[in-house]
Amino acid sequence: MLRWLKRNPAREEKSPPAAAERGILVFENTSEVIRAESRLRESGRSVRVMGPPPEIRTGCDLVIEFPLIEELAVRRLLEEQGLRPLQVVPVSGPLLKPVDLFQVKDFGDCLMVRAANMKLTFEKQTRLIVNVSGGGCPDVPYLARELIGKTLEEAPEPRRIGHTLCGYALQLALEECRRRCSL
Repeated sequence: MLRWLKRNPAREEKSPPAAAERGILVFENTSEVIRAESRLRESGRSVRVMGPPPEIRTGCDLVIEFPLIEELAVRRLLEEQGLRPLQVVPVSGPLLKPVDLFQVKDFGDCLMVRAANMKLTFEKQTRLIVNVSGGGCPDVPYLARELIGKTLEEAPEPRRIGHTLCGYALQLALEECRRRCSL
């Protein structure tokens, strides 16, 4: 004898919602990435600067991750600024996933945030910057001198006083430190 089972929606397994497909924009140099990120953020787009996947890495690179469905609008917006990505790559598998730029190390009294090759360390209680290290750009000693001894809130924006990939990475590290302190 066959039994007819009544459908019970509460017992059905729900599959997780499909994640929006992401893509990455690959540019010729870091200054183009910085300009593109600024323009895309100004337009209200949801983007992240990441390290490139190993398959497309060509050196000291950064890429911009964005919602792939917005590719046409993103390209038009960037072309208005004279920015043309070398590649737009869909993130279709784990090997093409961009690399998170941030690594965090807790030393008890201090927290170190690494963004790309730049590290910023601050005292958790006072929020005082105690060390800046890493990178190989000529402005790193100057950036370190300007930030060390200041609180996260008092520190100048490295992107405003630096002009290299290291300055940009240090800006990201500072922003991540501030974000972690506001949690």
